[in-house]
Amino acid sequence: MYFCKNKIGTGMFEKLVKINCYSKHKLLQKAAGNLLEKFYGCEIRCAEMDKSVLFAHHARGCTIIAAKICENVVIFQNVTIGTNMKYNKVNNEWENIGNPIIAKNVVIADGAKILGPIVIGENSVIGAGAIVTKDMPANHIAYGVNQFKPKDVNYDLVFNVNMLNFKKLIEANNILVEKFNKAESKPAFEQTHTT
Repeated sequence: MYFCKNKIGTGMFEKLVKINCYSKHKLLQKAAGNLLEKFYGCEIRCAEMDKSVLFAHHARGCTIIAAKICENVVIFQNVTIGTNMKYNKVNNEWENIGNPIIAKNVVIADGAKILGPIVIGENSVIGAGAIVTKDMPANHIAYGVNQFKPKDVNYDLVFNVNMLNFKKLIEANNILVEKFNKAESKPAFEQTHTT
């Protein structure tokens, strides 16, 4: 897993994010933003983003348009943070205007969508594929569509600074594949009549 710490390509990604998000030079910002989209397939445009924010897999597939992203937020791939506006044709005006605020220590898992002028409470986790269009309380887990449950304080989900050694992940996958292969090699009668 790449959290801007791998040696190949990390330097360029980090430099482009720094220029895109923090430079005062509009032309350099635009050029860096274009290169992020071209090389990494991501768009990052935030009114305010803390420099401690981490992106997994170089933010591949992400569209991040937020009002504010606070300290120690971790964003995985294919995440969308953006608007959820609607145009009222009766009143001839836009409604639900604004982008999300992501409080500190939030983890946003693969494919999550956070949309609209909402606040995601600190120390929360947005589960993989979750869609959030409402304010979310601190110390909660989002799943499904606007579903929240309290987070177990004894566990970090998806991310912890003491990330799993890659070799352990490969070992666990090999055990799982071996178990699957053994089950597949059993005759069909045995597969349906075992406990």
